[in-house]
Amino acid sequence: MENFFSTLKIELVYRCSWRTRDEAENAIFTYIDGWYNRERIQKDLGWLSPDEYEAAWYAKNVDPTNPVNTTHEQAVAC
Repeated sequence: MENFFSTLKIELVYRCSWRTRDEAENAIFTYIDGWYNRERIQKDLGWLSPDEYEAAWYAKNVDPTNPVNTTHEQAVAC
């Protein structure tokens, strides 16, 4: 989390100023949902963005004829 907040501050917060708290909240939301979660690539994800990785994972693991049932690879160990 420290790395995330550092990146957020360096790439957005320190570069901008806002007149209201609502403007700041909207800018942070846009940054996180619009770029950070969709565009940035990750070494641990095979150099894919989180959205690209998730789409590839679903394409590989979800049975298109029965979207409720998935392969055993999707089982989560609790």
